[in-house]
Amino acid sequence: MSQTNFRVGLLAYGAIGDEHNLAILATPGLTLAAVCDTNPDRLKVALEISPDAKTFTDAEVMIASGEIDLVVISTPPNSHYLWAKKALAANLHVVLEKPMALTTDQCDELIALAKTKDKLLVVYQNRRYDSDFLTVKDLIEKGSIGEVFYFETFVGGYSKPCSYWHSDKEVSGGAIFDWGSHFLDQIMSVISSPLKTVSGLNQKRVWDHVTNADHAQVTLTFADGVQAVFTNSDLAAARKPKYFVLGTKGSIVGEWDNSSETVTDLPALISLFKPDGTKQTVENLKPTPFSFHASLVSYLLNKTPMSVTAQQSRDVVAVMQAAEESALEMGALKKVDQLLR
Repeated sequence: MSQTNFRVGLLAYGAIGDEHNLAILATPGLTLAAVCDTNPDRLKVALEISPDAKTFTDAEVMIASGEIDLVVISTPPNSHYLWAKKALAANLHVVLEKPMALTTDQCDELIALAKTKDKLLVVYQNRRYDSDFLTVKDLIEKGSIGEVFYFETFVGGYSKPCSYWHSDKEVSGGAIFDWGSHFLDQIMSVISSPLKTVSGLNQKRVWDHVTNADHAQVTLTFADGVQAVFTNSDLAAARKPKYFVLGTKGSIVGEWDNSSETVTDLPALISLFKPDGTKQTVENLKPTPFSFHASLVSYLLNKTPMSVTAQQSRDVVAVMQAAEESALEMGALKKVDQLLR
């Protein structure tokens, strides 16, 4: 008899823990069976949503327990490879937080191991499901601005970075990896032309209490001449739009919603500009709740292809790695067509 309910274990219950917990609770075919964290307070929070889940403080014990079929790994990025490898070796399906790993070699090893074990390996690219990005993508696909030739994304402002692992280059991979895992994935999921070159630049100017760059920029050039730019800055007193997209028949601008202090948590305000300069406000699409988790079940039960694949997330890591190497050479162009699959 084929399995119809998959027992999930959450490895580390940090900022995104509730999101996965609630999604599992709302998705037929998934059950939260276990939670692992070294902080007992976080385990208590998890049990408030799923009181029947077993708790662990040792990840290796949970992985080997036989209590779970799939593990969601939400540990810091520099440990993604380690825990994914252990989980796959234990014949578990694996969902990783972003980025997949910190090097393409690590990604390739995990993909190969998942294939050998016949297990799912996928990255939770949750920003693909943001309402503002879905709206921008929909406008592009409908031809609302004609042929896209420039796509710019920006995140940041002028503020002192936190001292948590996000700002530690050895743990996060650096400023390019931290937010680039989201925004570069968005860019590469929209622009279908083969990517040819990447350049990156990191600037350290003000915030000496952390090791991430204060301002980081990545420029992508595609085979057909389309260009995309991603910027992550903690030195931007004037915040650029979250999205600035140019097409042959118009433009899309996604302005940050400054109505809250937590600006990055709010969807951008999308406007469509016509060649004559007229501006049309576009209502953001409403994403289907927990669609990523539902697609997990469809894949596990019926092998229905997921819109996010391990290969796509691996290629994002390849781009970020090339950008970091470029930054060490002050923005030297890096050819990446041989690095992508």
